[in-house]
This record gives sequence, structure tokens and C-alpha cells, in this order.
Amino acid sequence: MAGNTGSPGASLAGRLFAVLGSFTMARPDLSLTEIARATGLPISTTRRLIGELVAWGALERTPEDRYRIGMRLWAVGTLAPQRRGLSDSALPYMNDLFLATREAVQLVVLDGTEALCVEKVSGTTAVRNETQVGGRLPLHATAVGKCLLAWSPPDLLAQVIEGGLDRRTMYTITEPGRLHRHLRQVRARGVAYSREEMTLGAVSVAAPILTGQGRLHGALGIVVRSAKRLDNLAAAVLTSSVTISRQIA
Repeated sequence: MAGNTGSPGASLAGRLFAVLGSFTMARPDLSLTEIARATGLPISTTRRLIGELVAWGALERTPEDRYRIGMRLWAVGTLAPQRRGLSDSALPYMNDLFLATREAVQLVVLDGTEALCVEKVSGTTAVRNETQVGGRLPLHATAVGKCLLAWSPPDLLAQVIEGGLDRRTMYTITEPGRLHRHLRQVRARGVAYSREEMTLGAVSVAAPILTGQGRLHGALGIVVRSAKRLDNLAAAVLTSSVTISRQIA
């Protein structure tokens, strides 16, 4: 069902996915014009596709005549087997970590060349952390991301380096050789650290969630204000990740 679009051969499904893909954590609600611009589709086509998505529940229309992801699409997403099994196993231990520290606890999985946050437990006293469930994090600048990199096949690291190691702060590792050496240390000690490499004033420690055969499922991390607490927290995070790993093995 091709038409006068930026992608002449795009199928109906492809166009629907393009509309849904225009929404991001940075742009959670969009107008008709913004969606058309992001997808390269004509306004008339965009309006029709949005109408179908709203009718099904994949999108919701706001009182301001803008659109956002609908609850039905969110509900379908929660059925993903990897997320359900991992989240169900991890949440009790994430809650324990939060109650013991009152700091933000994150659970992530690998999504392409980024870390996707699938669960988060936090509170008003935790360090400022803008990452929400559904948000993505760079692999090279976060503790959870480094865990995913360290326990993934080498070609993932090559892809990340090829895509560019963006400097998020003055402490971000942007040199490929240094990142290689850093990840070897991560594997050797079983945990990863990020010391203000993603956000100034925030440090984190994370550990991988692995099956008995060493298959990577995700990573568990905690974000705090002071680096002085990291060594003490590392043991707690590692213990929790190992326990979660046994639950899903």
C-alpha cells in the first residue's frame, strides 16, 4: 500500500510502526504535524493512521489535541517474555535495595546498542535521575550499560565504538582502547562502576544478571550521590543480581 510518502515502498504496517516510532522519552506527546514531520508522511495519511491507532488503543488523544502512547500498547509490551520473567524475579530484590539505601535502583536489558530500562524503584530522596521505565541509556557511560557490554559478544562493543563514544561529561570514557581495558576490569571483578560519566553528581554500580550457562539477561544497578558508598553497595548489588540470576536460570 504505497503512497506519496518519504518511503514510497512502505507497507501499511511499516507506516504504522513509523508513527509509533516517532514517540520517544524526550518527545512523549506529539501533534499531528510533528508526527507527520517525523515520519515523512503526508498530513492526510498521518491523520488516518493516527485515527486507526487511537481506535485500537495504541495512541491516546489529549485535551490539547496532541497524541501519546496508549495504555493498550503498554499492556501488550508488558507481555514480552524476557521482561515479564526478569521483572517478576527482580522486583522483590530491587525493593529491598531501595528500602535499604533509599536510592534509585534500575533494571535494564540490551536493546540494540543501548540499555533499555524495564524497571525502576526510586523515591523523593534518591539522587536526581531522569531515566524512567522505557528510557534508554548509553552502554559506555553507565554502570548498567558497561555490564551489558562486558558480558556481550565482542561485536557489540565494535558497533558501539563505530557509532561513536559520546562524551556525556568530562569523565566519560571516549577512547576505544581505554574502554576495552575498562571492560576487562569489569569482567574480572564482576561489577561495573560509573563515576559521574553519565551525569555530574551521580555515581553508580551495577552487576550483570546471567544464567548458569553465562547467558546475559540484563543488569541491575543503583545510582547514588557519593562515590564513598559505592564499594559498600557493590556487594549488595552483586548479591541481588546473583540471586535474581538463580531465579530465572
